[in-house]
Amino acid sequence: MQKNESVTVTIQDMGVNGEGIGRVNGYTLFIKDAVIGDVVEARVTKAKKNYGYARLMNIITPSEHRVEPVCKFARKCGGCQIQEMSYEKQLEFKQNKVLGNLERIGGFSRDRLSEVFGPIIGMEKPFGYRNKAQFPFGTDKNGQPITGFYAGRTHDIIANTDCALGVGVNREILEIVLAFMKKYGVRSYDEKTGEGLIRHVLIRYGFATKEIMVCVVVNRGKAEFGNCEELDCKNREKAECRKREELNCENGEKAECRNCEELNCENGEKAECRNCEELNCENREKADCGNCDKMDCEKLDRVNRGNRGTKGLESGSVMGLRWIPHQEVLVEELARIPGMTSITVSPNPRQTNVIMGERYEVLWGQPFITDYIGAVKYQISPLSFYQVNPMQTEKLYGLAMEYADLKGEETVWDLYCGIGTISLFLAQKAGKVYGVEIVPQAVEDARRNAEINGIENAEFYVGKAEEVLPGYYQRYEKEHPGERAHADVIVVDPPRKGCDEGLLKTMADMQPERIVYVSCDSATLARDLRYLCERGYEVKKGRVVDQFGMSVHVETVCLLSKLNVEHHIEVELTMDELDLTAAESKATYEEIKNYVLEHTGLKVSNLYIAQIKQKCGIIERANYNLPKSENSRQPKCPPEKEVAIREALEYFRMI
Repeated sequence: MQKNESVTVTIQDMGVNGEGIGRVNGYTLFIKDAVIGDVVEARVTKAKKNYGYARLMNIITPSEHRVEPVCKFARKCGGCQIQEMSYEKQLEFKQNKVLGNLERIGGFSRDRLSEVFGPIIGMEKPFGYRNKAQFPFGTDKNGQPITGFYAGRTHDIIANTDCALGVGVNREILEIVLAFMKKYGVRSYDEKTGEGLIRHVLIRYGFATKEIMVCVVVNRGKAEFGNCEELDCKNREKAECRKREELNCENGEKAECRNCEELNCENGEKAECRNCEELNCENREKADCGNCDKMDCEKLDRVNRGNRGTKGLESGSVMGLRWIPHQEVLVEELARIPGMTSITVSPNPRQTNVIMGERYEVLWGQPFITDYIGAVKYQISPLSFYQVNPMQTEKLYGLAMEYADLKGEETVWDLYCGIGTISLFLAQKAGKVYGVEIVPQAVEDARRNAEINGIENAEFYVGKAEEVLPGYYQRYEKEHPGERAHADVIVVDPPRKGCDEGLLKTMADMQPERIVYVSCDSATLARDLRYLCERGYEVKKGRVVDQFGMSVHVETVCLLSKLNVEHHIEVELTMDELDLTAAESKATYEEIKNYVLEHTGLKVSNLYIAQIKQKCGIIERANYNLPKSENSRQPKCPPEKEVAIREALEYFRMI
């Protein structure tokens, strides 16, 4: 097969990223935008020895599963990889993808998986389901600001303010921001030069409450104080206004901070807000417009919903800090949208692909919106992790609750707990729940969420799950000689990379009766389930839940139970009997080859794998793939295949 060669291909399968897979005389081609069952004409764009990539040129015979996409940008945009495939076929593809990884990487038999897993749980409406969207901003060829989503595998913005997966109000918000930028000459951020101001706009929407949040991510580290760059103030970052006389406080010269507890004056409690007349409450002099939950007034609920109006925005900068030129105009326009509850700005001056800054500032309204999953109420800040599909999340968490099988006395650990979404669900039926999350702001949100729901049996800790739980286990052993820390149920909902091996070991050592594993990546799920099943657990139940219609991503929840020793026996075998090294026992050569092929498209031989294992210090068995004589020559593993094999060895935790 040669580059630029045109071929006719029947699409037989789909890859992990949604690309069609077809074969021509045994040669494998990956073709973006092709659907299982299509017969297509494609042009080869990249050709390797055993596989290649091709561009879809023409659909000769469309598949029975091919549908007209809802969005006209579906092929260009990188957000919806499989929108041209019927939703029923999408669900089948996702179920098979999960089970295939569990079989190939986890080592589970297909028969066993058929017994354990129920059918995939799909959506009633696979469009308009996302409660969160992050829109990058850029500049078109005419120098005008644009926003939308990145084209697949690029940072080229496809201009589109009406994503089919998001809520309808997104378009109105984005059009307001774009019109504002054009009117006042506010520039979009340029990744190449590091110049420009507006990087992203984050929009969150509460499906149950109809509350809206807008957070503008800006390319700057500090706000201006009016137009004065020479303000001589030690607390410049905390200064609330340009002129101290604007503060209604006898000791105004000391009232430089926004938070009342930092004010060093007798009337500090009255210097909390800039324009007290904006608040409709009897005790407005005590009202803190940034933290409504601290308000001491009878009409707290009304103010909490963001019914502050826009009075006072016309004069000066919002909250006294100017992050965006003429920001009061932008805020006033956004605040008119029904349901608008929170308008914030997140400074991010770093040249990075990370979207959000490390903090945010309130421009108007609350620093959060609220929403419900089931009966549990959550406060969601700009930096909070919160599942993007609330309808499916309730089904997912319902399964997690069912699998946990709580009776009211259990001790539960919830690892990677975020803002406490699963923790608070479980706390309704558990004796005690401990949540662990690495993001401090998320833990603050979790504690606040527990408080507003009246939940007193949940505690939250800041830190890495792979450090907090093992640390707790080790301390408990030291403080209680002869005993070991125990949990009745452990719930994990890790990022795509899965769980750290040290964490998995501690989980197994704590011997919980049940482990509930919620996963957004079935490959790392399969790897981690294999590890736990080698240490006394078995998979009892599992379901795939489609949280992300039109994309290749999917969630899976599994229940693992501790093996009943009365019904299982242990057989002790020495390594000599098995003729395996410890590292070799983690993955077979066939599994390594399959992993490399799936993730890189490269085919590698047993010989190449053996060579790289030896390089990595993994001792091979005697006489394995050695040359027949000292003068014999063996082919050496090419550099690109060595990189791919090393990645596989790392994935299987062999190095």
